[in-house]
Amino acid sequence: MQALIDVILPVFLVIGLGYALVWCKFLKDSAIDGLMKFAQNVAVPCLLFKALAEIDLTTGFDPKLLSSFYAGALTCFCLGLFGGRHVFGRTWEDSVAIGFCALFSNSLLLGLAITQQAYGTGDALAGNYAIIALHSPFCYGVGITVMELVRARGAGTSLARLPKTVLRAMFSNILIIAITLGFLFNLAGLNLPASFQSALDMIVRTALPVALFALGGILYRYRPEGDLRVIFFVCALALILHPAITFTLTAWSGVSDAGMRSAVVTSAMAPGVNAYVFASMYQRAQRVAASVVLIATGLTLFTAWFWLSILP
Repeated sequence: MQALIDVILPVFLVIGLGYALVWCKFLKDSAIDGLMKFAQNVAVPCLLFKALAEIDLTTGFDPKLLSSFYAGALTCFCLGLFGGRHVFGRTWEDSVAIGFCALFSNSLLLGLAITQQAYGTGDALAGNYAIIALHSPFCYGVGITVMELVRARGAGTSLARLPKTVLRAMFSNILIIAITLGFLFNLAGLNLPASFQSALDMIVRTALPVALFALGGILYRYRPEGDLRVIFFVCALALILHPAITFTLTAWSGVSDAGMRSAVVTSAMAPGVNAYVFASMYQRAQRVAASVVLIATGLTLFTAWFWLSILP
């Protein structure tokens, strides 16, 4: 109970405040959009750049940690894909979008915030940043590749353009650009001048609070609608199966306690807003994706409490 009160509840109170202020018309959608644009395009990229420019690559990027997390994510994607098609009778294109919802955990806004609140900063977050560095490239790479393959089936469409499509989609993302620059600074051993570093630190401190607040405002727009069986199927994959696989694999492979905490907490997070963005890119299963993001985010309040209670 103490973990719920001290660690998880503050994060969701910030989200809830954003939701409530939009609900009572105190803030307009345009204000929330501006805050989220600042968070996603400025503050969060600065956070990722700084973290990856300073992270110890020899300890943060543990192959056992990363393989445990992404094995769980890929398993959930496959189950979401084939479950959507063969259990719920959705089209292949809809099923890819459903699988993407089960694949894309909210590793940054929720996973990083809750891990930081529970275990502090510094080495406690090294595993989080390692997962985040690969998260968007991995998830979009898988999702776009499978969607393009599905769309091309039987249509005589050339697959020669597939690598270009995937790379263009990934490297037009400001978060991936920031991650790449952070890696380059790290590998080159570069440092920013003190004045630039201080300015960067000021922006970084706003990243998570502003993003969480804006996330609450954006969630107000979503309404639970569509096939509730599909929605709760995806919630079960994302909130129960993914962290269960990650927990089992990290324990079996001997990942450090700090690495296990980062991997399991991140895998236990609800699908991020990018799940809805992906569905909107292809105009597929949008109602399901929007509902999953909303409902699973609420359920994370309780599932995260459970996983925090059993972690070392």
